[in-house]
Amino acid sequence: MTVAVAVGAVLTALSGRYGYHRDELYFLVAGRHLAWGYVDQPPLTPFVARVSTTIFGDTVMGLRVLSTLSTMATVVVVALIAREFGSERRGQVLAAVCTAVSGFVLGVGHMVSTATYDLLAWMLIGLFAVRLLRTQDARWWLALGLTAGIALENKYLVVLPVGALLVSLLIVGPRSVLRSWWLLAGVAVAGLIALPNVLWQFQHDWPQLTVAGGISEDDGTENRIMFVPLQVLQLSPFLVPVWIAGFRRIWRSLPWARSVALAYPVLCVVVLAVGGKSYYALPLLLVLVAAGCEPTLRWVDRHRGQAAVGVVLTAVTSALFTLPVLPASAADVVIPVNKEQGEQIGWPAFTDAVAGAWAQVPEAERSTATLFTGNYGEAGALVRYGPSRGLPTPYSAHMSFWDWDRPPDTNTGPVLLVEIERTPIFESHFRDCKEVGTVDSIVSNDEDGTALVLCAGPAEPWSTLWPKIRRYY
Repeated sequence: MTVAVAVGAVLTALSGRYGYHRDELYFLVAGRHLAWGYVDQPPLTPFVARVSTTIFGDTVMGLRVLSTLSTMATVVVVALIAREFGSERRGQVLAAVCTAVSGFVLGVGHMVSTATYDLLAWMLIGLFAVRLLRTQDARWWLALGLTAGIALENKYLVVLPVGALLVSLLIVGPRSVLRSWWLLAGVAVAGLIALPNVLWQFQHDWPQLTVAGGISEDDGTENRIMFVPLQVLQLSPFLVPVWIAGFRRIWRSLPWARSVALAYPVLCVVVLAVGGKSYYALPLLLVLVAAGCEPTLRWVDRHRGQAAVGVVLTAVTSALFTLPVLPASAADVVIPVNKEQGEQIGWPAFTDAVAGAWAQVPEAERSTATLFTGNYGEAGALVRYGPSRGLPTPYSAHMSFWDWDRPPDTNTGPVLLVEIERTPIFESHFRDCKEVGTVDSIVSNDEDGTALVLCAGPAEPWSTLWPKIRRYY
């Protein structure tokens, strides 16, 4: 618990630096449009964002309180997994420390993301799975089903570890835990909890599949190439010996848990096959880390100085690349490794640039003018910072912004387009377009160099145009 509190203190101290991540700006707006589903995600994270800002304040720090608490819980759960593998108190503490200094854990814990709460769910599933196998008490399938059901209301990726575990059980056993009505009860519980979002997806023609397909098509090759290096780098290179020791320990000394160890390579094969992102498999590495802490302790006892240096180096490098410890102006040093750092910098200045371009719209024409953004991050930023700068409500055809609102057909006047990259095909939907400004960010993030393009008006009524310009990814 001490380690978890220390992590919480660090995350809280740094939570207000830099600013909102683009996804957080999106979640804030989604939280104002609560529904059982969105184009690109289930409803839980936007709901949590709304709860957190309602209770703790509508600020960056207020938004991130529940994310911090979730990360603290993750640290504790990994320690409990180590206990299930037979570790005494020292082994449990080491498991908590390894989790606390992991780059992936600190990165998703610093801000609000679907991965933040997904990580905690995966760790709980790992804990219940190990307890199920150790005790052979099939009633733990209910806990697994409950956790998986809630996780499905946050992110569909939870089907991956559960599926990998089931496949591994079929391969190496013990298959006896599969021959139980409790398994069916767990599946029923998960399905019942997930049902509202499944129905929402069905009613909206499964947009999540369209989004996932687009991501795989655009990034699949790069994801496959970088998969193995990122498995090493994103958790931490210093933790590689620990999770390798965990895999070897399970396979050699804990035959009842072999399916848990095998689930990781099975999951890696699936992620590589579909072109998914490398972090999809990372949480199961933490289960192997928990198993590897007991043999690692024997090495630590013989090499205390080296172990201390390793922990410090892991903590420092993880914090440097995942937390806002550098001045914002120096973040370009780490952005090539972790682009999420740059996505938290510069949104107020971005809004200032848009406001400067909007000022070029003749005042007499502003009542029929439209502010149109290219992606949900830009739209979210203008919702957040635009009113204080005199900007109107922004519109976007990206992700769920398309569903929430569109410009009225009476908006026949000028259109200010916010485009990361000018696209003639897209601009053909508007009349007489010319660039009137650019966004000059202090770091090399996605919005740096964004073009601000002022058009005379839409080429056709917005009600006709809107279906043609929708973007799912």
